[in-house]
Amino acid sequence: MTQTPTINFWSRNSLAVRIALASAFFGLLLTGGATVTGLYALSQQLEIRAADELNGKRDLLLHVLSEMPSPEFIVSNQHRFGDLLIGHDDVHLALSDAVTGQTMASFSPTALQSVVVLDGKRNTDSSISSWRSTSDAQFIAVHGTGQVANGKAVRYYLSLDRRHDHVLLSGFVRTTLVALPLLLLFVGLGAWFIARTSLSPLRRFHQLALMVGTRSLSHRVSLSGLPAELFELAQAFNSMLGRIDDGYQRLQAFSSELAHEMRTPVATLMGRTQVGLFKIRTVAELREILEGNVEELERLTRLIADMLLIASAEHNVDILNREPVELDQEAQQIVEYLSLPAEERGLTIEVAGAATVMGDRQLIQRALTNLVSNAIRHAHADSKVELLIATENQHVILAVINVGDGIEPHHLPHIFERFYRVDSARARLDGGTGLGLAIVRSIMTAHGGQVMAQSVETGQTTFTLSFPEKTAVV
Repeated sequence: MTQTPTINFWSRNSLAVRIALASAFFGLLLTGGATVTGLYALSQQLEIRAADELNGKRDLLLHVLSEMPSPEFIVSNQHRFGDLLIGHDDVHLALSDAVTGQTMASFSPTALQSVVVLDGKRNTDSSISSWRSTSDAQFIAVHGTGQVANGKAVRYYLSLDRRHDHVLLSGFVRTTLVALPLLLLFVGLGAWFIARTSLSPLRRFHQLALMVGTRSLSHRVSLSGLPAELFELAQAFNSMLGRIDDGYQRLQAFSSELAHEMRTPVATLMGRTQVGLFKIRTVAELREILEGNVEELERLTRLIADMLLIASAEHNVDILNREPVELDQEAQQIVEYLSLPAEERGLTIEVAGAATVMGDRQLIQRALTNLVSNAIRHAHADSKVELLIATENQHVILAVINVGDGIEPHHLPHIFERFYRVDSARARLDGGTGLGLAIVRSIMTAHGGQVMAQSVETGQTTFTLSFPEKTAVV
């Protein structure tokens, strides 16, 4: 019984919505921090302003006191002290005799209340203290002693109501609390709109994914108008589709070619077997039929083995058993192995040069065997086949050279393709599968090297194996 996977909210939510919510959350943190910082800074500035205002009033008050001839003149000149408070309803002043403590002037009930409260505080003349009234209003105050003209002391009590500052701070907080959700909503919607607009090119990938099928692998994502991040993604996506398309095409070609090439030996086997069963045969006749069938089965076996080798190399399967391989010795062994067919055609085979590479001995032997046997089949009778080994630009080169009919230029680009035959009739008579050169290319590809072919009008044909620097053994 299969279980349906659990899908949470985030796994199915829109990417644009995620970005919007994340932006709103980040905006909340940012604006919240800015609000707290702004509130603290505003509060500090208001306190500094209030302290400066209070100190300024105290300096004016001490100046007016210094102009009074004696404490007795304070009562008759209260208007001069009242002038200090004009336009400042939040400032409260009280004056008292420093000796008797008797109140000499008071300009509000709050001022009288401050006398009682501030006398209980031990403050210097320059320090500012805070106190609360019976109505729970908060004040800052400065009190101390001043002197009149005759040198007598007078106590002063100067208070500043902080009500207006508190109203300002409360209004700032209320405005922020009202504006913050709207701001976050605006930020979230803006982030959602920007994210949705920015991610709209991703719909190209969605549309392409719906279009791609085994018969429509040629479609690609359009790169026009894509941002840098999606441009690189689209390039990688198109490259992936290209590789898939190439692999699928090669698989189709592989299947088609294999079916085509297997059809002939299978049809031959079927026909020979049906003919053998058509009437009663002698033992000798049946043996002849079975021997022919064995030849076709061997050819079919070689074909399948060759195709598997090519498929493994083309799909980057590591098929190598690496070890030091002395190319000159391997070439000599191949020459000895193929000496009989060479002698039958009056050919001489020469090996010149020496080099050692890191590679798979059996595969290198097979590549050399394919090239040398190919050279023997196509060389003119009584001619020479050369195997030249050298090191060029830190690459190991092995060239197989023969003089024969040559290869026409239009064949050269295709001779390493599977089942490609320059002369199909001759290849089948020789028992070839059409995979010899394709196998050589696959073997060299597995070694990180390459095989090249050149043929000139004089009939000299050269097949060159080039092993890369990393495989060379010094």
